[in-house]
Amino acid sequence: MKIGLDFDNTIVRYDDVFYRVALEQGLIPANTPISKVSVRDYLRSVGKEAYWTEMQGYVYGSRMDDVQPFSNVIETLSAARDAGWELFIVSHKTRHPFMGPKYDLHEAARNWILTHLVVDGEPLIGSDSINFREQKDSKVERVNELGCDVFLDDLPEILNATNFSDSIRGVLFDPDDHHTDFTSAKRVRSWFEFKEFLEI
Repeated sequence: MKIGLDFDNTIVRYDDVFYRVALEQGLIPANTPISKVSVRDYLRSVGKEAYWTEMQGYVYGSRMDDVQPFSNVIETLSAARDAGWELFIVSHKTRHPFMGPKYDLHEAARNWILTHLVVDGEPLIGSDSINFREQKDSKVERVNELGCDVFLDDLPEILNATNFSDSIRGVLFDPDDHHTDFTSAKRVRSWFEFKEFLEI
C-alpha cells in the first residue's frame, strides 16, 4: 500500500516563518495575524504583491531550516511505515523563484525532508521517494504513476483534477477550515485525524 503526500502546507507549516520574515523586513504591522495567508493578504492590500512574491522564494529557499512540520507528522509517518505503507512525497514546486535570487527550491525542500522527517537518525522518506513537478498536471500524473492508494493534499483542485485517478483515495488536509464545503473526498483538520483515517 502506498501513501502519497503533498509537501508545502501539508507536511510543513510556514505561518510562523512568513510572519517573522515579514516583520524582519518591516513589511507588516506586529498585530498582523500569524499566518501565511494573513501576511499575503496584507501585502496585497497595500500594493506590495512583488514583495510577497520575492518573500516566497526567500522562505522556500533560504529559510527552510526555520520551518517546522505540522504536529504529529513524524508520529503518523513513522506509524504508517511500521504498518507497512510505502511513503512518497509528490509536490508541485518550481525549481527557482519567480523573483529574487535563484535558490534551488527543489534542493532546499529535499534537504529539509531528509534532515527533519527523521526517526532514530534515519529519514522516514528516502530521496528516491521525493518527487517535485513544476506543473500541477504533471504532479497528478506522477501520483497516478506511483500507484498511490491514498493521497493527502491541501488543495481541492489537485484532488478534483480530471486526471486524478478514481482508484486513489484523496484526502484534503484543511487545518484552518478553509474548505468546509468540500465533499468530493475525505477532509481532515490534523495529522492526528489523518492517522485515524489510515487506521494505524
